[in-house]
Parts: sequence; structure tokens; C-alpha cells
Amino acid sequence: MDMERAYYSGKVENFYLKNCDEILGEIVRNNQFALEKKQRNTWIYEIQLLQNSMKDLINSYIIFEYTIPRMGDRIDNVLINNGIIYLIEFKVGENAYPKHAIDQVFDYALDLKYFHKESNNKKIVPICVCTNAPEIKNEIVQTDGIEDGIFKPVCCNKTNLKQTLEILSNKLNDNYIDPLSWINSQYMPTPTIIEAAQALYRGHNVKEISRNDSDAYNLSLTTEEINKIIDYAKNQNQKCICFITGVPGAGKTLAGLNIANIRHNFDEDEHAVFLSGNGPLVYVLREALARDEAERLNIQKGFAKRKANAFIQNVHHFRDDAIKSNKAPIERVVVFDEAQRAWTREKTAKFMSEKGEMNWDLSEPEFLISIMDRHKDWAVIICLIGGGQEINTGEAGLPEWFSALRLNFSHWKVFISKQIHYNEYTQGVPLEQLFKNLSVNVIDKLHLAVSVRSFRSEKVSEFVKLLLDVNINSAKKILLNINSVYPIILTRNLDVAKNWVKTMARGTERYGIIASSGAKRLKSFGIWIQNNITPENWFLNKSSDVRSSYYLEDTATEFDIQGLEIDWAIVAWDADLRFENGNFEAYNFIGSRWNTIKKEIDKMYLKNAYRVLLTRARQGLIIFIPEGNEKDYTRKIEYYDGTYNYLKSIGIKEI
Repeated sequence: MDMERAYYSGKVENFYLKNCDEILGEIVRNNQFALEKKQRNTWIYEIQLLQNSMKDLINSYIIFEYTIPRMGDRIDNVLINNGIIYLIEFKVGENAYPKHAIDQVFDYALDLKYFHKESNNKKIVPICVCTNAPEIKNEIVQTDGIEDGIFKPVCCNKTNLKQTLEILSNKLNDNYIDPLSWINSQYMPTPTIIEAAQALYRGHNVKEISRNDSDAYNLSLTTEEINKIIDYAKNQNQKCICFITGVPGAGKTLAGLNIANIRHNFDEDEHAVFLSGNGPLVYVLREALARDEAERLNIQKGFAKRKANAFIQNVHHFRDDAIKSNKAPIERVVVFDEAQRAWTREKTAKFMSEKGEMNWDLSEPEFLISIMDRHKDWAVIICLIGGGQEINTGEAGLPEWFSALRLNFSHWKVFISKQIHYNEYTQGVPLEQLFKNLSVNVIDKLHLAVSVRSFRSEKVSEFVKLLLDVNINSAKKILLNINSVYPIILTRNLDVAKNWVKTMARGTERYGIIASSGAKRLKSFGIWIQNNITPENWFLNKSSDVRSSYYLEDTATEFDIQGLEIDWAIVAWDADLRFENGNFEAYNFIGSRWNTIKKEIDKMYLKNAYRVLLTRARQGLIIFIPEGNEKDYTRKIEYYDGTYNYLKSIGIKEI
């Protein structure tokens, strides 16, 4: 047995014959943390109760404290019996069956089903044991929505645990499971960016929290390349700028967070920081890190938040600090998240004039490079670039970074991947023009080509691109490939959409409504995009909180959700992007009517907004397109039917 994966394991017939102290001794030896009296007594209670409850279960295997790396937690007990995996979570002394306890063991089941190789095609039964709670009747059935072998959680108490296990054992059976193979199974997690940030901040390695199977790009390889470049810059007194590119959901932000965390080292004179102009992402990650650390270490959240604020900073605050002083910053390594969204010279000048800087003549990329160029010896900039992710007026894209380098910083060494030639990165600018007079080094591992956000299918981002590019035949083929594992559904009824996501979501899987910031005529459905959400509450708060995404009352736009994700999404599609005469046409609602968007760059921003929205769900999405209303000239039927018919023609099924 791999001791790191479990504190104790063995055949049930041996387990119930052993002395309690002998089992406890093995658990304590493998426990890596300080042992508190309460935890010791809990283990003794569990051992004794399970010995009494399992002695008639022959050919079974019991496991204590099995690791769930992605969630940074351990399952109290796993019982393998008759080819079925039972996950047993104890709440000793609990006199009810609280939702959080049921959700916890349900989440364990989902995590194993999705990411634990030996559990992928097995049946899993979550059991919540609240020792002092009343006896209730359980249905032994698989969950609604997705038939994947996960059963509805079973609830029992200290009195009827034995009977419950006997009923389950007599009713359920499947193919033999080798216990040791199961314990030591490959674990291929795909964490949310929030989970990943928390795990890295706790000291986990990226290898522990990212997939490394043959079907997904290993993020650790990108980290290794960046570390080599940082070491080279430091040892040779060079200034280097690296561009990490990738498809939506490929893990660019995770790669950046990992690098910043590894090189977050004052003692080595290489203090690193993660910078983002994405306000919602900064707020959510800081809050998530602070909440997690405050709870784990039992410290005040305010203290934890100050620490998190030093690790993840708003790029605009970093810029403003540099304006006040001409000194080199303390940071030697900076990671710019979503660097394609850095501002043009015009937008930066307009913003700075509002702050009293009347003679500003630098683009944001130019100024940010100039800040790091103040170092006399070495510095490293890592730019995370999402293709086709510019979603707002004045966002410069990759060409502005290269323009700044050519004009003023040609002494910087540039590191890119060869995939940078795609138009969604270059915006059509020829490579020879981008690279002119620059020292460019090509490293393919700086490109992340596979989306890992939608762990059910890595082809979702490819499908969305084909859909928006009106490549109908290819989109049809991809959809056939992904629909069985990643449902994409269409409806014209918002209530149907809400019921669908509620049915599909299990445990604490998060769902919510998202829409374009230009979707102003969805207001009649209660989808009011002009009512700004508080991202920390929307993304982090529990389902009982009216401010959370779960309530389906507040809508997140592309600006709120870019760089973040939810499990199940309702994508509300308004008349701002319409399918007309074989192409997508862009509109802007101003005052009381729709106006045609004529500038190509503004059309691109709107198309990219929908690209962001359609790639935010990890597990599946439902697209809501209203039917229109001829009595309302701003919501005519023809404004919506073209898009609806186009999506149906690709093969998206309606419910």
C-alpha cells in the first residue's frame, strides 16, 4: 500500500479481528499532522463502530483517510464490497443530516468519478453517517440527470449503519475491483482556478493538481521552461520577456500562478508577483485564498487577506505605484495575466488624463516593460496571452507588446512558441513585422494547446471557435464527438434552462446565468446585465446565499467571468449577436433601439465576448434564446430566430 494515499487499509475480515489500538497506531503513524485529542477519539469511535458494522461483509476491503489531492482533503473511509465503492463520511455527534455534510461526501464521489482513473467506470455510493441523527428512509438509486454510476447519498446513524451496509451489499454488485490497484490509482485532477490557486498557495506542486495523462498537456513542462528562462536571466544578467499562449481553459492562469508562487522568494532576491487587469479574477482569488487560509490556520481573515494581496495584485495598482516613483520595483519576476487586454496608447492616455497626467504618450505594454527595465541587471516578464480574448475597446492585443519591444526595448530577449502565428494572437500582423530587430527564441512548450477547463471534453473550445466562425460541417462533427460527455443544449424557455442546470448539478457543483454585457433586452426576463455583481459573492458563496450564482438572480457578463469558470452555465443569448444571411452580425443597444456595429474591431470584441461565455462551463451548458415578441420592436422574432435556427442546424438539441 502507498502510505501517502491512505492511513490504513486491509481486508475487512482482518480489520474487525484486530485490536482497536493496533489499528489506531497505524493510522497515527501515517498521519502527517499534529494529533489532537478530538481527532484521536473520533478515530477510535469510527474503528469500533465500523468493526461492529462490517463483520459480516466478506470479501471486502476497508480504507481509512484516503487522499483527495485536488480538494486537499481525505475521505474518512472507503469500503470496497462486491465491486462497489462506498465512501463513508462520519459526523460524530451530529443529530441531523446537514446539507453541507451530504454535499461533502457527494463531492468526494464526483471527484473520484471524474479524476480517479480506477473509479471512472465504477459504481460509487456516498454514505453520510451522522451518529446521533434520526433514522430516515433512503432510496438506493443513481442520481438524476447523468447516469454515470454515482448513487444518491445514503444517510444513516450509529444504530442502523450495520443494517444499511447489509442492505446495500445484498442489493448492489459489479465487477471485481482490485483494492491495491484502486488505492494506488493514477489521479488526474482538473481543478478550478480557485481550487488550483488555493492548493498552490498551500504549497502543493502543480504536478499534484494538474492532469499529466497522455491526452492533456502537462502544465509542469511549461513551468520548467519558464524556470529555466528565469535562472538564465538571473545568472547572465539578462532581461527576458516570455509569452505563454493557449486556447481558452488551457491553464494559462494556473501556469502563471504556479510560476509566481515558486519564485515568490524575497531571500533569493527574485520576488515574483501575479498581476492581472481582470478585476473580478483578482477579487475572487484573493478572497478565496484569504478565506481558505483563515479557516485552515484559524487566523483573522484580514491578516490572511493582506498576505494574499501581496501575492495577487491588480496591474493598475502596480502601474500607479510606478508612476509615483522612478525606482525599480521590488519584483524581479512579474506575471501579467491576460496580457492581450493591456491598453492601447490612446486608452491609456485618456485614462491617465483623468488622473491628472496630461502628457501621457505610452501604451500600457510600453509602460509596464519600462517599469521592469528600471532594474540595472536582470528581470523577467511573463505575459499570459489568450487567443481571441480581447473583449473591450482599447485592449491592445499581442501586437502592442511587440511594438513596444521593437521601438524601445530591443535589448530584451523574447521567448515565444511557434503557434503564435495564428491570427487570434497576431491580429493579422505579419510575423516578420512583429519580430523585426528583436532577439526571438522559439520554445513550443510555451503554448498550451489543450483546454482542460471542460474536463469532460477537451474539444469544447474548438467547437465554439467553429461555431462562431460559421464552419458548419466541422462544428457538426465536433458536436457529435462531445455531446455524450459534455452536453450543450438549447431552449427558448428560461425556466426550462434553470431547471436543467439545477437537475444536472450535484453536490456543490456551481451553476449560474451568464450573458453578454450588450444583452440589454434580456431585462424583461429578469436578466439585468447592468446590475453589477459582486464577484466574490457570486463565485464563492454557498447555495443558501441569495448573492451567489446558485440563486440564478444575478447575471455575470464576460467581464465578470473571463478567467474564471462554473460547472454548469445558462448562456443567455440576446439580439446583440445575430445570425443573419449566413453570418453573425453585431449590434449595440443604445437608448431605445439596436444600432449596427460597423467597426471591425468592435465586431471582434463582441464575437470574443460570446467566445468567452461559451467556454466558461466545465461540465455542460444550456443556451437560452428568447422567442422574441412582435409587440416589442426591440425584441422582434426575427432578431432571435436566425441564431436559434443556426444553432439547431449545427445539431444542438432543444429541450
